[in-house]
Amino acid sequence: MEKMTNKGTDLLHEINGHAMPSSASTDRILEKSAQKSFGERLMEFLRKNLLVILTVSGVLVGVGLGMMVRNMNLTKAQMTYFAFPGEMLLRMLKMIILPLVVCSLISGAASLDTRSLGKLGGIAVAYFLVTTLIASGIGVALAFIIKPGVGAGALNTNSLGLESVTSNKETADSFLDLARYWSHTVPIGTETDGMNILGLVLFAMVFGVALKKLGEEGEELIRFFNAFNEATMVLVSWIMWYIPFGIMFLVGSKIVEMEDVVLLVTSLGKYIFASILGHVIHGGIVLPLIYFGFTRKNPYSFLSGLITPFTTAFATCSSSATLPSMIKCVEENNGVDKRISRFILPIGATVNMDGAAIFQCIAAVFIAQLNNAELNAGQIFTILVTATASSVGAAGIPAGGIITIAIILEAIGLPTNDLSLMLAVDWIVDRTTTVVNVEGDALGAGILHHINQQEMKKQQEQQQDGELAEIRVEAVANVQAEEETSPLVMHQTKALGSTPEAIESVL
Repeated sequence: MEKMTNKGTDLLHEINGHAMPSSASTDRILEKSAQKSFGERLMEFLRKNLLVILTVSGVLVGVGLGMMVRNMNLTKAQMTYFAFPGEMLLRMLKMIILPLVVCSLISGAASLDTRSLGKLGGIAVAYFLVTTLIASGIGVALAFIIKPGVGAGALNTNSLGLESVTSNKETADSFLDLARYWSHTVPIGTETDGMNILGLVLFAMVFGVALKKLGEEGEELIRFFNAFNEATMVLVSWIMWYIPFGIMFLVGSKIVEMEDVVLLVTSLGKYIFASILGHVIHGGIVLPLIYFGFTRKNPYSFLSGLITPFTTAFATCSSSATLPSMIKCVEENNGVDKRISRFILPIGATVNMDGAAIFQCIAAVFIAQLNNAELNAGQIFTILVTATASSVGAAGIPAGGIITIAIILEAIGLPTNDLSLMLAVDWIVDRTTTVVNVEGDALGAGILHHINQQEMKKQQEQQQDGELAEIRVEAVANVQAEEETSPLVMHQTKALGSTPEAIESVL
């Protein structure tokens, strides 16, 4: 009977938890079920990654489109029309930055208690400073190893068709401009006005803490900012579906605008190679190792959910413009707590510029080598500290890092005339720079989310231990009460039982 039972069991298959006998028809059913599940998995994958596929396709199509249109010799007006869809994408992304930063930081600061806010803020600042300092060290080391400026003294900016760049500012004025952050004096002698993002970040954080301190009186205003924030994220989701189309024309227009790319790349090839290699090392090895060290999780699976914001960063060259899609993808694809992501990512987009620190350090050493200037230990240290400090105030816009290179050059006593070389190839280097910038922000949010989860688990365990301790105390008290009562009862019973005559006499 056992053999028959085992034999019969071997002939059974389970489909959706129900046992069915093995036969040719059953095998066909199983094959169809497997095929169906594979098809469902494929459709689910396409649904989840449709935006990513479209965005990457937009970049590739944009490159091909740009190469085709490049040979048509468009007029300036035609170039403007061709670049218009990409310009609209940038304008839409910049439009959403102000409400997104203010509302997300206010709601994030108000949702965290003061102790956790201070602790997470301290960890975030330490993470930003340490990673930026490491990035600066990588940049300086690669510049001395590759030596992009050695032997390039004959490089003449006039032969490249570049204008001379001068800077009449004092070093102190440059640092004050970073602190003001309202308008930056770009090295080409023009001023760029923009939002005071750093000031908005500080105001929103303090305002959120103030609302939290109000208690019940501030709850209505906190709910208002939370609702405003959610409505802003709905707008972000709509804009993200325009990103593939806008990126296609944004990349295509940049390719059409190129002049003599071959001459620039061959002349500054070692500088471009050193900068991109530094970004690959920092973004592909150092930052993932830091994330793994804190979380013990696979960093590359975390980064795989952020392909859309990385593509946006590559195309727009703007950390601020990438912020809306980064917040959405970090929350939806990687499950980061909204309170963490909407508090940390706007700060990181403003103060955390690892990629910029790398190419700024390489650019400073490159210009020193170009001018045959030997850098001493004090000047190297100045480059590291200045690049780390100035990256905090670097604008999250295209070519924003060029501003801070002038500060580094002035700090170590080098001329700023050769900055035109940096501007000439900045459109190449700035793409990988922005990707590393936003990657550092995203991994920082993942680390803080993990730390916050661990703290919450510890608090829950402590609460459970406290409740168990209270239960034990109550149980001991009850046992003691029983022990105090029952012996007396037994003693009285025994006493009564031992003297029946006395009882009878009393009655």
